[in-house]
Amino acid sequence: MINIQSDSRKIKPGDTFVAIQCEVNDGHQYIESAIKNGATRIIAERGNYSVLTEIVENSRAYLERYLEKNYNPYLDQMNLIGITGTNGKTTTAYLIYQALNQMGIKTGYIGTIGFYLEEKVCSLPNTSVDICDTYDLLMQAYDKGYKTVVMEISSHALANGRLKTLSFNYAIFTNLTQDHLDYHKTMGNYALAKQMLFRKLKTNGKCIVNIDDKYAEYFLLKDNDNITYGFNVADYQITKYQMKSSGSTFTFVHDGIEHFIQTKLLGRYNVYNILAVITLLLEMDIEIEKVKEIIPTLNAPAGRMEFIPYKDNTIVIDYAHTPDAIEKVITTVKEVMKGKVYVIFGCTGDRDRIKRPMMTELVNRLSDYFIITNDDPHYEDPKQIVDDMTKDFVSDKYEVCLDRETAIIKGIELLKTGDTLFILGKGHEEYILIRDQKIPFNDKKTVMEYLEQKI
Repeated sequence: MINIQSDSRKIKPGDTFVAIQCEVNDGHQYIESAIKNGATRIIAERGNYSVLTEIVENSRAYLERYLEKNYNPYLDQMNLIGITGTNGKTTTAYLIYQALNQMGIKTGYIGTIGFYLEEKVCSLPNTSVDICDTYDLLMQAYDKGYKTVVMEISSHALANGRLKTLSFNYAIFTNLTQDHLDYHKTMGNYALAKQMLFRKLKTNGKCIVNIDDKYAEYFLLKDNDNITYGFNVADYQITKYQMKSSGSTFTFVHDGIEHFIQTKLLGRYNVYNILAVITLLLEMDIEIEKVKEIIPTLNAPAGRMEFIPYKDNTIVIDYAHTPDAIEKVITTVKEVMKGKVYVIFGCTGDRDRIKRPMMTELVNRLSDYFIITNDDPHYEDPKQIVDDMTKDFVSDKYEVCLDRETAIIKGIELLKTGDTLFILGKGHEEYILIRDQKIPFNDKKTVMEYLEQKI
């Protein structure tokens, strides 16, 4: 574990605290808290304190140099795999984590669903945590003998320099669809933020890029070793694909040789996720026969198209919270399920407002009836979120129920025979974020508790 922090709350006795001046926060105001928590050394841009203090011109630059000097010699020995994209990051990363561990390659995972070594170690506040936390997690993995770590990489982390001092052996791009435009403003800016990962390769590093995505060119940088995958002409090209209720099968061609693959995962978009995994494994020089044995055993992470049977109906829990993800999940399941389609979803507060009416129109088109409810409102008024979602929208096949538990129960009660209920947006998450509070809540737990009462 590392002995330097920029968050006073994470200080352990004997640590160094670096006070960083940010746009919205000034670390200098937390120096006394850091000292109270046990900091024995302060790095700051001004002031005089009761413990050993070093005044520097730029504390952020100091922190970056310190981490590089003291920890990068260890991290340079590790095999770091970075995955970025709007959708598919978590599933692809978690599948890689499973596959490599099953093959005897001790692999850690850092991303949306938490920090995993042999099993889940802890939850994380963001897809990509701050620079000190990232180093701390990587050093924990290193100290326990994990020399490979797969990491989900967010555009925010790249744009804010949280990964500035890290280099990767592999960079994977899944896709780019509308999200986070409240921050990036344009899709071009969004793509350029994610592109930064592909400028952070170690010597002999490789880039794995979904050639079918319309933003692929942003990630096929001319000086990189680029490997492509997809349905279009690619180094790893899908030639056949079929979906059944039990999963999917597909054929891909690499170096002129055709390979048949079976997976438990449903849908064309999951075929992309699986092929990204296969591409990585083969580029890591793992034998194709081993890959073919492992792929059918891999499971999607919790909250990613998770099916719960109820009488003759199906309840699907998924993290989908963008227009693209919602469309893919619903259309995929509709191919193998009959009956009516019901959807429960909401939109996140303090985020991209442009996509809100788009998501409502999409759900209206794909469902027989839907319920708009709370997602994570953060500091925004939930009623304002609903107003954005339903502006100029006219339909008689929806209702608003802001209490998410009540909305889920209403959705279950709508099911008759052979119907499907989608509960979207939260997936694996264990709480709802309202202002600065984390209200305990999990979609699957809510469903299971209600179903147990009905039995």
